[in-house]
Amino acid sequence: METSAFDFVLPDDLVAQQPAEPRDESRLLVVHRDGGKMEHRTFRDLPELLAPGDVLARNDTRVVPARLIGRREATGGKWEGLFLRELPRDDANGPRWEILATTRGKPAAGETVLVGEGDGLRLILLEKGDGGRWVVRPGSSEPAAALLARSGRVPLPPYIRKGQEGPGDRLRYQTLYARSPGAVAAPTAGLHFTAELFARLAERGVSTADLTLHVGLGTFRPIEAETIEDHVLHAEWGELSPSTALALNAARGRGGRVVAVGTTSARLLETASAGFDEIRPFAGETALYLRPGHAFRGLDALVTNFHLPRSSLLVLVSAFAGHELTRAAYAEAVRERYRFYSYGDAMLVL
Repeated sequence: METSAFDFVLPDDLVAQQPAEPRDESRLLVVHRDGGKMEHRTFRDLPELLAPGDVLARNDTRVVPARLIGRREATGGKWEGLFLRELPRDDANGPRWEILATTRGKPAAGETVLVGEGDGLRLILLEKGDGGRWVVRPGSSEPAAALLARSGRVPLPPYIRKGQEGPGDRLRYQTLYARSPGAVAAPTAGLHFTAELFARLAERGVSTADLTLHVGLGTFRPIEAETIEDHVLHAEWGELSPSTALALNAARGRGGRVVAVGTTSARLLETASAGFDEIRPFAGETALYLRPGHAFRGLDALVTNFHLPRSSLLVLVSAFAGHELTRAAYAEAVRERYRFYSYGDAMLVL
């Protein structure tokens, strides 16, 4: 399928620069797959749009302050990188990280980078990989989460204030239920939920079940190939526990629906149900790429933000909602001036 089929024109002023306040004041475009009806609602209306017995499958990954800004010790030149993941520990040399370095110049293996101010984080560059990736060794044996909390910054996407962290982003670029550190980007469909909204959903008889998919940069990488089939997704680590699988299958057994909160949750649900008539426990990496023609087994409805043109996330939504209906929904969202991308409005596909 041609990648151009997933392109659209978006006015710059529809790219959200700040989140809605409160969270559930964002707008919600409700799209019905059966018949193609669309409704313009507000996210706080979600309880009346779902039914008793439905269950929200939420991604509880926690965004780490992965943006690293510092200088090369040898030259004093500016250096910037992005923490991607911890690598298996090397007993001889201690902890190792994989990072993506976006700095200019030509750093060499063996150099030291100083991140942050004062007694900040020291990184020793060990080995250069493809695409700007480096293996580095932190100068401390403390857990990565602690080191990043002190010296890192929120890794905002470049379309939000050119990636510059604001005073409220550490709180707002995080879901209320984030528990498992490891993501370098937020599962943004979950940013709309408030404690009050969860209480109202519970009163309605809508439950929640948590899973984990650590969102990586590959999820957001634009499709550059001419056809979507030639695009390759990077693997991301995820876990769906036996208790979550039991809760989701039990809800379906009682006639409820599994409502995926975000494309990341949808991806893990489909990974855990691939080849089965039920959702199974899963732990490991997934590179599942959901495209039109995929037969969905793990979810019955989807909450999602509005995504970038020519992205695998838009392809996933099209696979679930249908390509023509998704194009119509995005055209409607642009026409009605919905706010797009990570801090933008949401869509509920039923």
